[in-house]
Amino acid sequence: MTAHVLGDAGALTGRSLRHILRSPDTIITTAIMPIALMLIFVFVFGGAIDTGTDEAYVSYLLPGILLITVASGIAYTAYRLFLDMQGGIFERFQSMPIARSSVLWAHVLTSLVANVVSLGVVIGTAFALGFRTGASLGAWLAVAGILILFALALTWIAVIAGLSAKTVDGASAFSYPLIFLPFVSSAFVPVASMPGPIAWFAENQPVTSVVDAIRALFAQQPVGAGIWVALAWCAGMLLVAYGIAILVYRRRIR
Repeated sequence: MTAHVLGDAGALTGRSLRHILRSPDTIITTAIMPIALMLIFVFVFGGAIDTGTDEAYVSYLLPGILLITVASGIAYTAYRLFLDMQGGIFERFQSMPIARSSVLWAHVLTSLVANVVSLGVVIGTAFALGFRTGASLGAWLAVAGILILFALALTWIAVIAGLSAKTVDGASAFSYPLIFLPFVSSAFVPVASMPGPIAWFAENQPVTSVVDAIRALFAQQPVGAGIWVALAWCAGMLLVAYGIAILVYRRRIR
């Protein structure tokens, strides 16, 4: 982004963040569902699940819960973007001397900030439930980088949904498959415990590679080539989603 776009995006991001501060239930709601899932799996199902490791189950499932947190949060991005489109905000911005792409970037940056806050709440809850890690600062930074890249990829997918949706329900409902995806991955149980076709799908979908990379970093285990697979998935989704979102946006404002 150029300095002009950065300045405009920063101003519009401040506008969006003020809306969230006036309605903190957005972040609260985003964090509540992943926390509820974590509580259910730890205290209801955790004792019956054999992960094949000695670590506490909350430590095993936390990476998957973090991805579900991101998937829950980006639904609000599509929702807010849809409301702006329907409310004529975009048309008003076009009459002003601002960079057109800054409107989209403002929604993306707002989503990123909200997701970071929600992830912090979820991680704090995990520590309260017994999550422990000896991960170094470098490992924590690597986890943060993976989560931010994953959040950016999903946020741009949310932008596509927000620009393309015909109704408010359609704008936010697109995130349901993304929330469900971690359940068919290594997030909650080892892939080896699944039937053949499901195991193949779980092994070769992006969530598993991201979950495994984060889990290895937290457990201070070698990540090997797995982290590059996870980064490739995130970067690939981000580039494709960004390209499609820009095309859709240009058609909508034409």
